[in-house]
Amino acid sequence: MTEPLGTPVTPDPNYLRKLVTTRMPFGRYKGRILLDLPEPYLVWFSQQGFPRGELGTLLATLYEIKVNGLEKLLAPLRSAR
Repeated sequence: MTEPLGTPVTPDPNYLRKLVTTRMPFGRYKGRILLDLPEPYLVWFSQQGFPRGELGTLLATLYEIKVNGLEKLLAPLRSAR
């Protein structure tokens, strides 16, 4: 079932919390919190393809947040960790 157009979507805070608690498991930024990954790195992933699974979904979500200048929305979650 889909929601009618114009229905507000409420993000899942537990999912968003993962962006401020999950660490990058590999690569140049291994060990860094996902939210702290530089935007050019996320742009590179968007061009090359995000990894499969939950990590890829988190990175794609973070890419959208960063390229749209919405990082401040995660500040309350960051300060709560």
